[in-house]
Amino acid sequence: MKEKIKNLGRLFFPLILGGVVGILIANFMDYETLKQPPFAPPSILFPIVWTILYLLMGVSYVIITKQGKQNADLQMIYYLQLFVNLFWPIFFFVLNWKLFSIFWIILLILLVLVMIRKFFKENRVAGILQIPYLLWLFFATYLNIAIVILN
Repeated sequence: MKEKIKNLGRLFFPLILGGVVGILIANFMDYETLKQPPFAPPSILFPIVWTILYLLMGVSYVIITKQGKQNADLQMIYYLQLFVNLFWPIFFFVLNWKLFSIFWIILLILLVLVMIRKFFKENRVAGILQIPYLLWLFFATYLNIAIVILN
């Protein structure tokens, strides 16, 4: 029973943190007022996509830890990328550091690439489940760069 509770915590931890950040930045969101590039999605799509991505993060981490593969390397890259992820909206929306946010999201992409590689080595499914996250980050990078150029 104790292990099931731990796994539930691991599963929902990224989602909870993402939700907290979302609440903290809600009053600073200026996405709708910015000049949008082609293919910019409506703002309602972001919480839907991030909910799915945070859950996939949690699922991957549960898979890795259930295998007993909870080594320091895997933990470090997982939590480091999550930390970097959670600060991007603060930099972009709250601090209005939109140019800096480009470099921050590139750092995040590099960390996620490392995480995918490490997860994939331990469990193919855990690594594959992170590919949508990486693809979304590439799209978010496009949006970030385009918003900086257009605004």
